[in-house]
Parts: sequence; C-alpha cells; structure tokens
Amino acid sequence: MNKILLLFLFCQVTFCQTAGEKLLHGKIVVESGAAGGVTIINLVNEKTAISDGDGNFFILAKAEDLLVFSSVNLDYYRRIIEYEDLKLEVLNIKMTAKITELAEVIVNKHPEINAVSLGISPKGIVHRTQMERKLYTAGDFKPIHLLGLLGGSLQVDPILNAINGRTAMVKKSIEVENKERLLRYIGALFDDDYYTNTLKIPATYIKGFQYYCIEKEDFVASLRSKNKAMIKLLIVPLAEKYNKII
Repeated sequence: MNKILLLFLFCQVTFCQTAGEKLLHGKIVVESGAAGGVTIINLVNEKTAISDGDGNFFILAKAEDLLVFSSVNLDYYRRIIEYEDLKLEVLNIKMTAKITELAEVIVNKHPEINAVSLGISPKGIVHRTQMERKLYTAGDFKPIHLLGLLGGSLQVDPILNAINGRTAMVKKSIEVENKERLLRYIGALFDDDYYTNTLKIPATYIKGFQYYCIEKEDFVASLRSKNKAMIKLLIVPLAEKYNKII
C-alpha cells in the first residue's frame, strides 16, 4: 500500500510540474556591461535559454518555477516565477555586473604543504560546496531506500525530497556551480584578443562561445586537468563549428 501511495504522489507531482507552462519572454537589464550571452536555466523543467545581444530570452515556465541566471561578467541571480510574472508582456530581470574578477592563481611549488599536512583538517575529509552540502543533508533518493519498508526503517526524507523536487533542484544548482567554475577558469585563461583574432569569434559572441565550449565533454575534461596545450588543441575546431552556427 505504501509503495502504491508513493507512486501515486510521484505521478501527481510530475503532472503538476508540466501543467500551466507558458513561453515566457524576458529581458535582462544591466546598468553597466553586456546583457547578452547569459544562460538561463529553469531548475524545475530543466529548460535552458541564452539571452541575445539585447538581453532578450524566451523560456518555458510556470508559476513557482525557479530560474537561475549565470554569466561570466554578471553576478549570479535567481528568480522564482510568480503568477503575476506570467501576465507581463516582457519580464525585466535586473542583473549586476561583477566589480572585480580575479584570475585563478595556481600554487604548486610545495604541493606537500596543505591543510592536512599542517594538521588543520583531518585526513580523508570531504570538502563540499554549499549546494553539495544541501544535497547531502536532503538525502539523494535511491530505489534501495524502499527496502526499508520491509524492515520498518524507511528513510522518509530522501523519498519526500525526490517527490517534491527539492533533490532535483539542488542537483541542478550543483551543475550550475560547476559550470560557473569552468567559465571562470576559461575566462581567465584567454584574453578577448585571442578569441577575436585567433579564433575569429566576434566580440559580442565570446561569452556565448565559452558556454558552448563547456557543454563539450572532451573540452571540459581538458579544463579540469588544466592541460593548456590540450585546451588550445580542442578549442580551435570548436570555434570553427561555433562560427558556422552563428
């Protein structure tokens, strides 16, 4: 009976998540800086969009959906869609340009000196981001949790969080965090002249090209390994494909 109830609740939530969606027209407004190339992610229905050079974007959404806006040159922003927002002809989203952005500094002269060797952190400790800590707290539901029904020790939180969408939302936020980390790295790796002169990417499309690159698994692997030679090798054919797209 409990299994049937859980399945019923899951189906009800899935149906509610798709009902009432509307193609939302939004416009990103920035006092100083470019509003183009901003990635918009609906964490509920997993739809994505990228703003054009004027900041306009279109994305499917409904009331109470959570939209996440991220860009290399703008501060991270979140917006929960309200019923009134869906009635607007254009939804204005105000974002703020980042004041300073420091290039990543890699210190590798003495890799043996770290928090563990100094006794600051215990050995084997797992360092999590804020969103990863939230996922750990919420509990990631797995089918094996249902075996608790047999022993009378069912873990309820992971199942409820899976049904109400909290776990999926936190996972999406972690993906956004990871992408922002990669964007900061690639942003500090090359200057604009490299994109425009070497790769022939128009200046207004540089940020969009960076987003395009981090969607490619091979390129992401080279970024994470910080292998600049491999990064340069892979970025050239990606630039050729992207120029054909735009």
